Amino acid sequence: MTNATVPQRPTREEIAQLPPFAGLTLDGIHLLKTPAQFAAARGAIQRAGFVGFDTESKPTFAKGELASGPHVVQFALREQAFVVRVDGEAACAFIKSVVESEAVVKIGFGLKSDRAVLLGKLGARIRAMVDLADALRRKGIRQTLGAKAAVAMVLGQRLQKSRAVTTSNWARQTLLPKQLLYAANDAYAALAVFYALDLHLAPPLAAEVFEPAESAESVSPPD
Repeated sequence: MTNATVPQRPTREEIAQLPPFAGLTLDGIHLLKTPAQFAAARGAIQRAGFVGFDTESKPTFAKGELASGPHVVQFALREQAFVVRVDGEAACAFIKSVVESEAVVKIGFGLKSDRAVLLGKLGARIRAMVDLADALRRKGIRQTLGAKAAVAMVLGQRLQKSRAVTTSNWARQTLLPKQLLYAANDAYAALAVFYALDLHLAPPLAAEVFEPAESAESVSPPD
């Protein structure tokens, strides 16, 4: 994609006609629970150097109800993904070690909202990250894009984002298969767009190290 041939954002109708996104299946998605699993996942992520990244939170519906997320954090590599419930000392230590690593570049969409909730809940500051909405703007796309539109524009595929799953209970003790698929492929889609744009070859890499203020605004781009 060059600035001279910048595609236009597809309409919902056009996206609906695209082939489905070739995401991960449950066989490639690992729900981490044990110290051995955390250690193995950390090693795989460190060796890869680039990881798709996202968070999920239980939505709030009642007036005055306080948000308590994130409840799930997901990391995706090119052939597998790791899903972690934000519950327990080992899980929180694993999440913090990955997001604060300057040797692992976190890739995602709308990461301002993720960094705000991680800072608030875990005291974790995301370091070395690429927000793909910003990367796409640097390539001449003026609209603010979320994962669904970016996957359509860059990959020519349709990323399924069910509202029923988006607004499901991410704080539940046992995540449902459809939640695992949704969470993992949100992060995996970001990584796929990142590689399709050859951003891993950019000299120097367009990654930023953030030291966000506690009052950082939380802004998520549209799908």
